Amino acid sequence: MSRLLHISASPRGAASESRAIADAFLDAYRETHGDAVDHYDLWDGTLPAFGPAAAGAKMSVFAGSEPTGEQAAAWEAARAVFERFDSYDRYLFSVPMWNSGVPYVLKQFIDVVSQPGWVFGFSPDTGYSGLLRGKKAAVVYTSAVYGPGRPPAFGADFQAPFLDGWLRWAGITDIETVAFRPDLVTADADAGRRTAHAEARELGKRF
Repeated sequence: MSRLLHISASPRGAASESRAIADAFLDAYRETHGDAVDHYDLWDGTLPAFGPAAAGAKMSVFAGSEPTGEQAAAWEAARAVFERFDSYDRYLFSVPMWNSGVPYVLKQFIDVVSQPGWVFGFSPDTGYSGLLRGKKAAVVYTSAVYGPGRPPAFGADFQAPFLDGWLRWAGITDIETVAFRPDLVTADADAGRRTAHAEARELGKRF
């Protein structure tokens, strides 16, 4: 049986557009598949920092040695997050746009788990290789101002390219998306919201 982990990057809880669309996906997914679904709220306070000790541990590993002391503790904390993440074979990310990119807590999560031998391998001859093969991901993207085709003054998209690029770099190439980017010019957000929820439900059924 497949296991799905919903990773939510919005701190707005029930008021979050991305979370609501994700819930539509999950309702349909549970009804269709009956698989286990878990939730990782990146704002729940359990995500460790990746600071000087963790960075030092990473460089020790790159050099072929084992981290010790404070570095070892930081490495173990990061490893626990990775093992939780890696224990699933399907992922749903709900991601609002912040300042043309992703919320910093999602970047923190990526920095914590993206370690040599866990998410990626590296060869001086061939470069990086993703290690998360055989997994699949669905992503819900939302934004309040930016939308495709709108003038530059309405923002740019460093949100979807960043997360899509990281997933593929990590070895996850089976990726499907739902986007809700309401048109503020017409102020008709309801139509776009209904479409996004319907797309999420259909994706949840076939995921």
